[in-house]
Amino acid sequence: MISTLYSLTMVVFMLSTTAPDYTFMHEATKAPKISFYDYIVVGGGAAGIPLATTLSENYSVLLLERGGSPYGNPDISKVENFGNYFFDPSPDSPSELFMSEDGVGNARPRVLGGGSSINAGFYTRDDTNFLKEARLLDENLVNSSYEFVEKVMVFEPVVKEWQSAWKGAFTEAGVTPYNGFTYDYVNGTKVGGTTFDQNGQRHTAADLLQYANPLRLSVYLHATVGKILFKTKGRTRPMAYAVVFEDASGNRHRAYLKGDQNDEIILSAGPLGSPQLLMLSGIGPKDQLDAQQIKLVLNQPSVGQGMKDNPLNAIFIPSPIPVEQSVVQVIGSLAGSQIEQVSGINFVLGSPSDYQGFSYELQSRNPTDIPSVEFNYYKDPRDLKQCVDGINTILTAIGSSAFSKFKYPNMTVQDILDLTVKLPTYLPIHANTSLSMEQFCKDTVRTIWHFHGGCQIGKVVDDDYKVIGVDTLRVIDGSTLLSAPANLLMLGRYMGHTILAQRLATEKYESGSFQGYDVD
Repeated sequence: MISTLYSLTMVVFMLSTTAPDYTFMHEATKAPKISFYDYIVVGGGAAGIPLATTLSENYSVLLLERGGSPYGNPDISKVENFGNYFFDPSPDSPSELFMSEDGVGNARPRVLGGGSSINAGFYTRDDTNFLKEARLLDENLVNSSYEFVEKVMVFEPVVKEWQSAWKGAFTEAGVTPYNGFTYDYVNGTKVGGTTFDQNGQRHTAADLLQYANPLRLSVYLHATVGKILFKTKGRTRPMAYAVVFEDASGNRHRAYLKGDQNDEIILSAGPLGSPQLLMLSGIGPKDQLDAQQIKLVLNQPSVGQGMKDNPLNAIFIPSPIPVEQSVVQVIGSLAGSQIEQVSGINFVLGSPSDYQGFSYELQSRNPTDIPSVEFNYYKDPRDLKQCVDGINTILTAIGSSAFSKFKYPNMTVQDILDLTVKLPTYLPIHANTSLSMEQFCKDTVRTIWHFHGGCQIGKVVDDDYKVIGVDTLRVIDGSTLLSAPANLLMLGRYMGHTILAQRLATEKYESGSFQGYDVD
């Protein structure tokens, strides 16, 4: 069993074992060499899928995903196989492993559905501070966007004995109030949503494609976008007009915008992919682009900067009695931190030899290479204090009467800490945890896979997620976030409706028939 602590909230989603009959989804090897669309969306993840689905209501849309389909893969679809892909360093794995400059193993999704196809399935709505930060100010649209997602892929979990014990354990430890089951972001203890259904089947963002217009949407898998093309001659600002992508056989394809002034290319490739693609296309820090001999389109020093991650610290708790297998269901939210737990699942995620090493900054012009990133875990003393407070809360909860049957009565706090640091998750092994709780946090830091930033709102994109200084190009994904985690599913749906409304208003104005509009 494991109880984990990380800073802030969490977001998730899922999928079924039977592949739906998506007539618009194909391998990129079947894509035409040249094609034309109203919108091109790069990245079929948690934000990109609801975004493309929504835009296809009225316009032709191309969705390009570098990974494969989540359907038919039992490691993705079955809750009992959760996490197997974190041991798989193969190029076909839905989870691409890498090592940050901090020496902490990490992973990013490489599959349709993005993080929703490989995460722990916990689902929550966002807090009001995030909505303001992300410029999502239409409350009705926010709520309808949540509901669009929740009716397809979110469920109330079946909370069994071990997870249920944490309700009382958290409240005894002062994580109050107890809020029961809710999707809402609340402080205290709650049972959240899950994207695993009652049969233990995962539902992912890919399930939202059932709402797409099959006549207007084209989805290509194993399509790696290497470059955005810009028109610059005779223009005061660069204008994006096409993308170049490769299929699994290495053949190149070009997809162009049709040419209407409202057509757009939208990057939803994630906190690593979107900044990388901007740089490979000539938008980024001039010194890095010069080093790779990439022609400068726009000197934008903020691209790739402001990257953050939510650190995770885990406590391993051996139980004297059998426990059910479970993913995250009951959580305890503290100021700036969240405590989660899973049981009956191997969470000792490989060794550093499984992860790809790399050096700092953009290192190549190859879009399949992982760009380097450094998160500076616990360099800020405020972060370190949050970890210490959270670990102490976990240890108090473990010692509660509500949790007593799941803990060996003679096992001390020091025994639990010593056991945790001796597990092969943490290399090198630290045999002595008596120095300080601060040192324990530093020695056992891992990731909860909530890295974000790199195309931050207000620096790289404006309040409408348009790339500053460039025409017909937006970024809508976790790279724009100032804090995380966040409900990217809702963000994709929200911005899809926003773009449709903006385009409708523009077209009505141009035709002289503008009388206002409503967004359902």
